[in-house]
Amino acid sequence: MKRNQLKPVRVAVIQSAPVYLDLAASVAKAQRLMREAARKGAKLVAFGETWLPGYPAWLDSCPDAALWNYKPVKQVFARLRQNSFRLESNEAQALGRTARELGLTVVMGVNERVDSGPGNGTLYNSLVTWGPDGRVRNVHRKLMPTYTERMVWGTGDGGGLEAVDTPAGRVGGLICWEHWMPLARQAMHNSGEHIHVAVWPTAHDLHHLASRHYAFEGRCYVLCVGLMMPARDLPRELARPRGMKPTSLLCRGGSAIFAPDGRTVAGPVFDREIILTADLDFSVIDEEKMTLDVSGHYARPDVFQFAVRSR
Repeated sequence: MKRNQLKPVRVAVIQSAPVYLDLAASVAKAQRLMREAARKGAKLVAFGETWLPGYPAWLDSCPDAALWNYKPVKQVFARLRQNSFRLESNEAQALGRTARELGLTVVMGVNERVDSGPGNGTLYNSLVTWGPDGRVRNVHRKLMPTYTERMVWGTGDGGGLEAVDTPAGRVGGLICWEHWMPLARQAMHNSGEHIHVAVWPTAHDLHHLASRHYAFEGRCYVLCVGLMMPARDLPRELARPRGMKPTSLLCRGGSAIFAPDGRTVAGPVFDREIILTADLDFSVIDEEKMTLDVSGHYARPDVFQFAVRSR
């Protein structure tokens, strides 16, 4: 899709907690939020990291979560697997139907379960993109889970490391600390993003810095998406940290939207659920490409070589 054919578009960041470790209820809530965003005029909607069915914050919050071969931890992991998203599932079809009904492009973080072929039995931290026709346009699996995350997720591949065409422009995304992987960023820049979805557990200051830098470096808009998670959502099988109140927030949101020149367009918003919207003017991309284009006149392919192994 050529940039000079793109019209301004309204986008929405969904800063809301899922129904933790309940796939069916979380999908129903996502559908309600999609409809609310569509009523606000949004054409693209972004949910946070592993929104379906929730980020495993218990890995770093619960004192007994790191115990190896501990029955309660295994029970929590089993619930996560049982409620994880599968591309061939009824839940995936339901979200696709809602996207088609509303004419939305949807980017959603999921715990993805693979039950056949390579990776059989593995869970991945994935970003799934639906087009407004209801079809899945892309699946990006997090290349390298960070620290304790490696206990629950496998390592992804380069198959979805690209932006895809949608009526809202070319849309791509990376997950959390992938934004500090220079080659992952370059792969996405080379794919010609207009809109980049950056998902985090909580989007704090350093994550805002990474997201703003990405917008400036890639000359694209960045939807920086933070999660909401109250302590009451911690798995019942595990002990909670001493003194932590049920209303305490483990994930505090912090969602924001950044422009191709690094400006803050909306947010950041902390500590409350919100649908954060903004109207994006793609002519700003054309203006900013004059000074920096890391996949164009700043790329120097005569000096550097770059390739992605997509399989």
